[in-house]
Amino acid sequence: MKWVENHEALGANPSSDDKGFERVTWYVLRRACVAGVRWQLFVSADGAEGFLASGKSYQDSPMKIIWKRGFIRLVLVGGIIWGLLILTALLFHAWSCQSSIAFFSALCNKSSVIYGAIQSLGLVTSPHRCSIPVADDPNKIIIPTRRSPEKYVQSLSYFMEDSTATNGSQSPPLFGGHITWQQRDESFKVKPNMKVHCGFIRNGGAEMAQKDVKYVKKCRFVVASGIFDGYDTPHQPSNISARSQKLFCFLMVVDEVSLEFIKTNVTVREDNEGGEWVGIWRLILLKHPPYDEPRRNGKVPKILTHRLFPQAQYSIWIDGKMELIVDPLLLLERYLWREKNTFAIAQHKHHRNVYEEADANKRRKRYARPLIDLHMKIYRYEGMEPWNPSKSTPSDIPEGAVIIREHTALSNLFSCLWFNEVHLFTPRDQLSFGYVVYRLGGLFKFFMFPNCEYNSIFILHNHTREHSSKVEWVKSLDEFKKDKTGGLKESRGGLGLWTPYPGDLDSVVLPTVKRTSKAG
Repeated sequence: MKWVENHEALGANPSSDDKGFERVTWYVLRRACVAGVRWQLFVSADGAEGFLASGKSYQDSPMKIIWKRGFIRLVLVGGIIWGLLILTALLFHAWSCQSSIAFFSALCNKSSVIYGAIQSLGLVTSPHRCSIPVADDPNKIIIPTRRSPEKYVQSLSYFMEDSTATNGSQSPPLFGGHITWQQRDESFKVKPNMKVHCGFIRNGGAEMAQKDVKYVKKCRFVVASGIFDGYDTPHQPSNISARSQKLFCFLMVVDEVSLEFIKTNVTVREDNEGGEWVGIWRLILLKHPPYDEPRRNGKVPKILTHRLFPQAQYSIWIDGKMELIVDPLLLLERYLWREKNTFAIAQHKHHRNVYEEADANKRRKRYARPLIDLHMKIYRYEGMEPWNPSKSTPSDIPEGAVIIREHTALSNLFSCLWFNEVHLFTPRDQLSFGYVVYRLGGLFKFFMFPNCEYNSIFILHNHTREHSSKVEWVKSLDEFKKDKTGGLKESRGGLGLWTPYPGDLDSVVLPTVKRTSKAG
């Protein structure tokens, strides 16, 4: 057999059979080139033509062109097919994350990089509800025997007397105290031993009856809720294990107006010690509400749970309009013990930026618009930046209707400072949460869990009536000045909004708000 180097080596005047064989040969050659395989023409000693899988083709230049074109086509087709497979996989992942079918939704890994990528592209919208990854059986949960270690604050005490004079004349004691700007600033400087304002100033209101003080002393695990000004009636929790019913105290804090409303509309039983019950809830009466505004009164048991129930080691707060549908022991294991957290709260459904939340509060008439602006100007003057992805927290805005806590010294300090902001400024606690986190300089660590899990903790019920107060409709500071009755301005809350601020707030320009949702 000899190799053919050029066409002339084949000889002249081939026969018709040879021509037929040549046509077939070239057809096979071209198909092979399209597939990206390079073949070589050879001829035997008797003149028969053939091919080899390596070496040079008998027409080298045309074959290179054919081979290159075929290879490029192969790469392009392969790339298109590969891209379509990736896109199909992404779309299937996005669909499975949205699917209501349990089998497919279980395939969705929401902690994966892929899920984060398709969510950022807008292919996945956050569901209203999603399953909470709780333990299977509350009876098998191991409760920690030791408290979490205290890293930054070893001892925390509270001011109990309100001795501050206002403009040279003594004013009645305030529940939250007459906090000065200097005292407020000092309270954010974390030290091993601290003393701060934290409500419950003597003769400031919100006193508990002795029978209730005695009862709550035995409560180490607490589920707390509250109803003020008769806006709700107690909703009985469901799916509560026998173990949790024995372990937890279910405490419903009410004012006198709400207690009478509940007695009128719901069956209230009385135990041998005078305690009043609605189902599983033990009613705890706070006499002499400390504030004029019911919304502000509701922040006392919500934020200062550790002050109302000082023996409690763990607490779960749930707003009065909600029905708890998850066993509280499962919530503690999921949100605190599993990852060694001491404070857990949900991320807001719509907003992450405090200035956007403030804008939504104004649109929804949640408080006087000029006072919300003043509140935000103070925060902006003190360095509060709009939320951005470089911040260490998922959001500056929580859903405050569910709060899960271990009552450590640092957790209690945070709650005190959070309440002080609510006491000094507007009663909208979402506006103050991120600011206190910012002022503590990253020392306070907490778990902000997904909003869809938050919505799976409870069933939401409507208020018995809608709340409305005159101050919520105020559009300018002039309306306060023209008010001769004094009914617009709160007399015991929002002190910081009426005390001269030691800084030039007129020079402050609030960040531009881009409304990213229809909320409000």
